[in-house]
Amino acid sequence: MGEMSSFQLGVIGALFLSVASSVSIVICNKALMSNLGFPFATTLTSWHLMVTFCTLHAAQRFSLFESKPIDMKTVMLFGILNGVSIGFLNLSLGFNSIGFYQMTKLAIIPFTVLLETIFLKKQFSQKIKMSLFVLLVGVGIASITDLQLNFVGTILSLLAIVTTCVGQILTNTIQKRLNVSPTQLLYQSAPFQAAILFVSGPLVDQFLTKQNVFAFKYSSIVSAFIILSCIISVSVNFSTFLVIGKTSPVTYQVLGHLKTCLVLTFGYTLLHDPFTERNIIGILIAIFGMVLYSYFCTQENKKKQADPLVSQMKDKEGAPFLGLEKEGQEDKNADKDSHL
Repeated sequence: MGEMSSFQLGVIGALFLSVASSVSIVICNKALMSNLGFPFATTLTSWHLMVTFCTLHAAQRFSLFESKPIDMKTVMLFGILNGVSIGFLNLSLGFNSIGFYQMTKLAIIPFTVLLETIFLKKQFSQKIKMSLFVLLVGVGIASITDLQLNFVGTILSLLAIVTTCVGQILTNTIQKRLNVSPTQLLYQSAPFQAAILFVSGPLVDQFLTKQNVFAFKYSSIVSAFIILSCIISVSVNFSTFLVIGKTSPVTYQVLGHLKTCLVLTFGYTLLHDPFTERNIIGILIAIFGMVLYSYFCTQENKKKQADPLVSQMKDKEGAPFLGLEKEGQEDKNADKDSHL
């Protein structure tokens, strides 16, 4: 019981850290891009990842966590995949209307459910699916305004959905099957994510904005907001890996839509963004869907705890995902991970 209570507190802490840091960085970046005219989102993300890696490297040097070597091919492919997914999401936003981009983000949950069902043999109850449907309807009502389709934008959105889903499933799978902590996985993969975005970011941003990030005039206030954004990003990146590792990719996406609702609310109260009855109704429906999802997940977890044999059987039914099963078996006798 003590271990379970500690785990639940850890999950709650991870969820709170993820929400607080993500909402903070969205507000910071919105001020940076909308009010201060710094539009280079992909390049900024590469700086976020470089600062995250440097912070974790310093923490590792001070023995705040223990680095655990992971197969280089796995880490490299994982890091590059996550970097590419960020680039596709930004390109999708650049080539599509805001409404279609929101539809792209909404499609990540059902596609993740589909992939986990097919490749990991994971089962989702009808109640869970119903609560996710209510959530998606609410977020759609609150955030989707216009829907303008174009061929290139649609292809980019599909690529963004696939790479994002696979990257998040791998985040969960690698941590559990290779017995590594969120800190260790992020530390190993961040350099590859940063590298791919550091090279491609300026090109993507120049293509989308028709501006050169290196020719931009950096005032003191712009530099201050960039530094603040990079500092907050350390918490964002760490909490992302933490939440996905402790819960699931689907739960992380549900949390992401909660952040969307909070951003809409904070945007109205702090930045005086337009807010309509439709936004309010959509947010209330989305929150209702999140409550249902949390309730049904809690009930199913209690059933699994009450019948541990069924839970173990379900765990054994999970199929190998991208060849990670064998490596996970080899690492089962490794020492327990150290966490930040």
